[in-house]
Amino acid sequence: MKLSRAQVAAIAELAKLQLTDDEIERFGEQLSQVLEYAERLEQLDTADIPPTATVLPLRNVFRDDEVRPSLPRDEALANAPDAADGQFRVDAVLD
Repeated sequence: MKLSRAQVAAIAELAKLQLTDDEIERFGEQLSQVLEYAERLEQLDTADIPPTATVLPLRNVFRDDEVRPSLPRDEALANAPDAADGQFRVDAVLD
């Protein structure tokens, strides 16, 4: 499917892009090639191919949760620029 200059300019306008005449010509050719490839893919018979979310084998890369001792509160607050009542003190972000 060959895109016209007007179609490329309309697409650029929808995307809020300001293209030069050379860019319209170059991108028009590139977009036309992408659309031609998509047309070729549409001709493939995929009736016997199950829907696939991923082609990679699924595996969990996370470690198991374990209960472990955490950082003591006083140690966590030791380098805080401002702390009060065992908590970090920060400036208000809402009025």
